[in-house]
Amino acid sequence: MRTVYSHRRQVFIGMTLLVLVLALWKCAGDLDEQAAVEEATGVMAPQFEVDPFWPKPLPNHWIMGSTIGISVDSRDHVWVVHRRTSLNERTEASAATDPPTGECCIPAPNLLEFDPDGNLVAHWGGPGEGYDWPSSNHGITVDHKDNVWIGGNGGQDAHILKFSRNGQFLLQLGKPGTSRGSNDTETFGRVAEVSIDASANEVYVADGYGNRRVAVIDLDSGEFKRYWGAYGNQPDDTDLGPYDPEAPPAQQFRNPVHCAEPSNDDFVYVCDRANDRIQAFRKDGTFVKEVFIAPKTLGDGSVWDIAFSKDPEQKFLYVADGKNERIYILLRETLEVLTSFGDGGRQPGQFFGVHSIATDSKGNIYTTETYEGKRLQKFVYKGMEPVTKKDQGTPWPAVE
Repeated sequence: MRTVYSHRRQVFIGMTLLVLVLALWKCAGDLDEQAAVEEATGVMAPQFEVDPFWPKPLPNHWIMGSTIGISVDSRDHVWVVHRRTSLNERTEASAATDPPTGECCIPAPNLLEFDPDGNLVAHWGGPGEGYDWPSSNHGITVDHKDNVWIGGNGGQDAHILKFSRNGQFLLQLGKPGTSRGSNDTETFGRVAEVSIDASANEVYVADGYGNRRVAVIDLDSGEFKRYWGAYGNQPDDTDLGPYDPEAPPAQQFRNPVHCAEPSNDDFVYVCDRANDRIQAFRKDGTFVKEVFIAPKTLGDGSVWDIAFSKDPEQKFLYVADGKNERIYILLRETLEVLTSFGDGGRQPGQFFGVHSIATDSKGNIYTTETYEGKRLQKFVYKGMEPVTKKDQGTPWPAVE
């Protein structure tokens, strides 16, 4: 009798284990199916791959210094401004010394124009008659008429220059050494960048490294129209001290105010770089909302430049973070960070001081790098895909 009972007990245990295994297998299958469904119906975002062969090598033993501005014109030509003086003559530009100490290299002209294939098609820039070239170049914008605007963040730079696409001088606004603070309506304070609102015939000035404001001027005459500080407040140039991520949000911009980009639907997005935030305004300076990006970032800050996706709704916002070495992709409506790509390093798809960002008509992204980065890169738009990682790392081309 005991033997029969023992046998039945073993059969019962075996059946129980079998049921448990089947249940676990079904549960795993359900989880896999759920994951597949979530991936198929989850958040979508633009995807990019670096083009390691763009642009093509420069001629004449030319090299770029710190590349601190980028813009794309109506023909999808890419314009870059860089700092020739940032090159080390002994280690980088020995052919430019007097006498030359080596055969390579020579600082390229200040402004470089590349066609969509990466060929250098034009170059110019530097001091000339009738205008004051900035002591430290910073920012470049090509407007809807293909005129070229530049600012400068040198200690005495208080002006903006406008040229035709072939380098003919057209307009200077402000004079070096005349900055009188963020409430002055005649001059500027070390401008970081300008952006164009063609529909309103206005220029938005991220002003900047000396001042702490957004200024709006007439596109043709340069006449001041309005300006504002953080949250739409009247600007105040009081030194706020170092950024503290644990403190309440600063009621004024910190230096530098690094970008001010108008969107197609009448908002303006401002890079408050050292405060690790983007602030969104209406075009009259009315504050709408803000988002903090990598808010524990100290020193140089996290919000360096922004660009819009090229769909008519400008659904996505691309943010260059030169401290953490990545590009964030945000849903513009909510300012939610969906994903990011990039990493620190010197290989294609990595960054060293990613400084400026722009997009072309096909949705491709272009970036420049300052400090010792001294580089221009292209990231090819690969379409929309589900977001599977918050940080994608280096967007290296897929092996086919």
